[in-house]
Amino acid sequence: MCGIVGYLGKREAFPILIKGLRRLEYRGYDSAGVAVINANDELNVYKSKGKVDNLCEFCADKDVSGTVGIAHTRWATHGEPSSRNAHPHYSESKNLAIIHNGIIENYADIKAKLVAKGVHFQSDTDTEVLVQLVEYIMNRKQLSLLEAVQVALYQVIGAYAIAILDKNDPDQIIAARKQSPLVVGIGQDEFFLGSDASPIVEYTDKVVYLEDGNIAVIRRGEELHVVSILGVEQELAVKTVDIDLGQIEKGGYPHFMLKEIFEQPECLTNCMRGRVNVEADHVTLSALIDYRRQLLQAKRIVIVACGTSWHAGLIGKQVIESLCRIPVEVEYASEFRYRNPVVTKDDVVIAISQSGETADTLAAVQLAKEKGAFIYGICNAIGSSIPRATDTGTYIHVGPEIGVASTKAFTGQVTVLTMFALALAEAKGTVDRDEYLKIVRGLSEIPAKIREVLTANDRVADLARTFTYAHNFLYLGRGFSYPVALEGALKLKEISYIHAEGYPAAEMKHGPIALIDSDMPVVVIATHNAMYEKVLSNIQEIKARQGRVIALVSKGDNVIARIADEVIELPDVLECLEPLVATIPLQLLAYHVAVCKGKDVDQPRNLAKSVTVE
Repeated sequence: MCGIVGYLGKREAFPILIKGLRRLEYRGYDSAGVAVINANDELNVYKSKGKVDNLCEFCADKDVSGTVGIAHTRWATHGEPSSRNAHPHYSESKNLAIIHNGIIENYADIKAKLVAKGVHFQSDTDTEVLVQLVEYIMNRKQLSLLEAVQVALYQVIGAYAIAILDKNDPDQIIAARKQSPLVVGIGQDEFFLGSDASPIVEYTDKVVYLEDGNIAVIRRGEELHVVSILGVEQELAVKTVDIDLGQIEKGGYPHFMLKEIFEQPECLTNCMRGRVNVEADHVTLSALIDYRRQLLQAKRIVIVACGTSWHAGLIGKQVIESLCRIPVEVEYASEFRYRNPVVTKDDVVIAISQSGETADTLAAVQLAKEKGAFIYGICNAIGSSIPRATDTGTYIHVGPEIGVASTKAFTGQVTVLTMFALALAEAKGTVDRDEYLKIVRGLSEIPAKIREVLTANDRVADLARTFTYAHNFLYLGRGFSYPVALEGALKLKEISYIHAEGYPAAEMKHGPIALIDSDMPVVVIATHNAMYEKVLSNIQEIKARQGRVIALVSKGDNVIARIADEVIELPDVLECLEPLVATIPLQLLAYHVAVCKGKDVDQPRNLAKSVTVE
């Protein structure tokens, strides 16, 4: 979940490293650090607690010169956030420096053995154990840095993406990965490292995604060299990345989150482009063409995901079951991977992840593959680990999402799941043609409907000021709106730190109603659908107990408007498409409440964007 940056070339490394850290800060921001080798072959490491700005202030009067360096922004796992535990970590001699994303699971055993041999440690991290082990092996066996890294990684259990500098070999960076992403950018007589491509694209569009178990040898004046841990030469697969720099800048918005909320109409248009035809009467997904037999023969679909992606999966379950008439289960990937699930070759497992690097979801994919299931990935990050591990899949194509609280990725995932359900249902013959056409055309109109909802931004901002006092929120929905309630509650607690829970509205009477009083705001999704009257009754029950109701209603509803304290109108859409419009005001509500409370919206405490550790 940490961010890694590296540079080796002819330019000064420090400005490139700092700019890269800022672009990766969404991956972790407990502390940050940088290591550079200067012209005198001195290896200087500087680090500080807090964000990259703190590091810049700390380095203001330091020697940060040099044309080779590595840098890191941390999300703490082992050891509290502090400058002491920040990366990079020196080896005991200070000849080596390392940065690391991931977890070394057997670090305690390795550390105990090294301590017994007289090695002294300066931090509480698992990462320092690795650099001390590498140096110990170099000295004990008289090996090169590459050879020592190979021997050390063979002893390591866990996940890692690492980069190491050696002051005695200042023209080289050694980098390696296992289950944590690492990208090498290839420029003109220069190389770049990143946890993803965002720190690299400003300088080159040519990248190599390291595969699990591979080590990159980056040396000045030479071609990129990649070997396995066992020393076997690996063939390079150079990819071209296409990221618009404007997508990773704020573009005049105060926060990335608000920018990404407002990008959703364009993002969903991009998501549907080439998949929903211009006449809006047909959906085509290449996966359904290339793997038609495997998908049509599936007896069951299992969706594995975490967090917001899990909520998207709950919506996907309802759409797929309704249109395709096939049973769908939705599992937390973290639970699925450890409970010995019943999975067979007749199952299709859909793995959903914005980053494509979510550790639990990737492990769930590997488990399902071992059991013979056909794996379908839904991801945003092109070239990430999950798309490479799956049999086929669909990218959501919503562009880089920098805000830690997911917004456009959620609606992109729901859009892809809806297109998948439509394409599969048509192939199976389980959907009436008129209903199919109605949904496809309704889906094509969603970007315009979202633009309409976004006009309520100022209204939601005013509303948010009223509810900044709240310590708890309850979100209620039925049917397709229940996962939206879960997602709305998650957004609020992620960025405003207000405790919030989502429930099926009918379950309110089975416990949560005990919490309702005049200090409890309740957000109810109460659009004109099949359960409108039942949700109306729930609202009346809340008002009878002095609860304060914020209702999302269909345009023109004047029944709930007379009962609720606050009303936000939504344009009419088909019930199965309601999540795509109903989630927008809930994203805005969470955003504006957090802003009113003075919270760091884009980088909420204790969270990181890409969860690459368990």
